[in-house]
Amino acid sequence: MSLKSFFFLGLALLGGLSCTRNPITGRSQLQLLPEAELQTMAKTEYQTFLSQNKIVNTTVSKDAEMVTRVGNRIAKAITAYYTAENKGNILEGYQWEFNLVDAQEVNAWCMPGGKVVVYTGILPVTQNEAALAVVMGHEIAHAIANHGNERMSQGLLAEGLGAVGNILTAGNPKVNNIFNSVYAPGAQIGVLLPNSRKQELEADHYGLIFAAMAGYNPYEAAPFWERMAKIGGGQKPPEFLSTHPSDETRIEKVKQYAEEAMKYYKPVK
Repeated sequence: MSLKSFFFLGLALLGGLSCTRNPITGRSQLQLLPEAELQTMAKTEYQTFLSQNKIVNTTVSKDAEMVTRVGNRIAKAITAYYTAENKGNILEGYQWEFNLVDAQEVNAWCMPGGKVVVYTGILPVTQNEAALAVVMGHEIAHAIANHGNERMSQGLLAEGLGAVGNILTAGNPKVNNIFNSVYAPGAQIGVLLPNSRKQELEADHYGLIFAAMAGYNPYEAAPFWERMAKIGGGQKPPEFLSTHPSDETRIEKVKQYAEEAMKYYKPVK
């Protein structure tokens, strides 16, 4: 176990905390905040973001229409699957929204409760609808797997919160600050509390399954990440110094995940 892991474990024990087993990944996660609280905060932040950025209208843009179509198909497939598995509570409170934003960033994100944004800057890299589904499935998987809650919980413990007597709600300024460092759209690039390598690979894994369930070919994932690797540019740090998997690791992993996801794949007619 790493020194960082010992640090968070010690804080958790001091605070009398326990981990929650994620119903999707099966991995134990530290989750201090109720999902409903995060969804409320996300809804406010999302509406603020939309009011301050140029949203591409679906009535005049085929790209915006595509983003909405892909998002709705993924949401419908996820909902049907988890309802059939008697795990519909995983999506409790979700009110899906999908928007294309006119911006050059090669980026996309999903907040708790299904608030999704895709930037026009990523479309030249996705190149096709199936690759866009890979991206949106990845971001949606981050939200459904509660990665943000996990990152926030670690940040709260690092701030000395989480012990008896501390109220972890949206009314707590430190909670708001840490929420913004994790979820605020301006923090998505160079984020203060980035996704770990484990979380990134989980999002790749389950995101491909979500995309496949929605009728999109998961084998589009590896070519997409190969294109992403080419635009990265510059000298990249060794994988063990990075919070993200190396390009080589990610591409190799998504090839494996795609094989598993194929059993969920039924092409859209």
